[in-house]
Amino acid sequence: MDPMLWELTRPPRGESFSASGENVTGARGAGGRAVPGGNAGEEVAAFGQIDKLPSPHPADELGQKFKVRPWIYLAPHAETPLLDVDGPGIVRHIWVTTPAERLRGLVLRIYWEKEELPSVAVPLGDFFCNAAGYTAQMASLAVCVNPRNGMNFYLPMPFRSHARITVENLYDEELGDFYYTVNFTREEVPADSLYFHASFRRSDPLRYGEDFTILDGVRGAGRFAGCYMTWQQNNNGWWGEGEIKMFIDGDEEFPTICGTGTEDYFGGAWCFKGGPFSSPYSGYPCGGEHRCGMRHSLYRFHLADPVYFHRDLKVTMQALGWRSGHRFLPLQDDISATAYWYQTLPHRPLPGLPDRNGLEVI
Repeated sequence: MDPMLWELTRPPRGESFSASGENVTGARGAGGRAVPGGNAGEEVAAFGQIDKLPSPHPADELGQKFKVRPWIYLAPHAETPLLDVDGPGIVRHIWVTTPAERLRGLVLRIYWEKEELPSVAVPLGDFFCNAAGYTAQMASLAVCVNPRNGMNFYLPMPFRSHARITVENLYDEELGDFYYTVNFTREEVPADSLYFHASFRRSDPLRYGEDFTILDGVRGAGRFAGCYMTWQQNNNGWWGEGEIKMFIDGDEEFPTICGTGTEDYFGGAWCFKGGPFSSPYSGYPCGGEHRCGMRHSLYRFHLADPVYFHRDLKVTMQALGWRSGHRFLPLQDDISATAYWYQTLPHRPLPGLPDRNGLEVI
């Protein structure tokens, strides 16, 4: 039997909570208190969110308890908190939806144990394998993107003393229509539990002859959990001959793990000729034709096939197509990647993110 299903039969070992626009602190018995025609509540402003409700309000006739604050407003050029709780506990599930065109203009960050540096700093859509310009439904064990643009993340995130999740609005104007839920439990966390991390990189375009870096600079012990990539072709023809390479625990010129092709690493074969697909551990949810300007997205989660490291880790992907005479062509495509991994703390600073223009997909 699946261990997760067997867990349903076990006595509760913690307490369950949920933070959203209707209960910003996630506190027991604190949901649905906003009143239409008034303010969202003193706790909203104290928490750090905009204390604002629309007027007129759809619930004006019905009053309190009738879906008064399901969405929140995001201040321009500021981090808005979504979760700020003491532990020990585990973030179990994050659900978000917002208009698809914003997915590269918002940045999700997660901070563990009151560290100043985030352990997660990724454009919102890319974190959920659903980047702006590459939106597509997908159904994996770790991430699900459901109609219409409902984004779900299920990898567990344990913390011992504190967890903080924010979203930064990179736009010059205030934004509404941001919906979210963070489901978490307060419970004891094993002493050897690792911390969840995620980072983002983009090369637009990738330099000729260079491999694309998915993850680098990781120091400590941990486990690579997988990646999500977006790929825009700048040449015609098949673009996925490149190999995944994982440099583990001191590897220098040559990696310990070396794949056989891009589509092979992401669980497909023979140029994805069957078209897009989504499966529990890997997928190709966005793509199809192999022509200049075509956009592709891919994901792979190392859940059943762990990639352990004890000192350091670097992950790269070659970008290879074909030129005349059956020769490989190093590609200069627009490539991005979000890497997911678990490791000990402290961690090295994550790579800096491009500005809004540098993130935008056009």
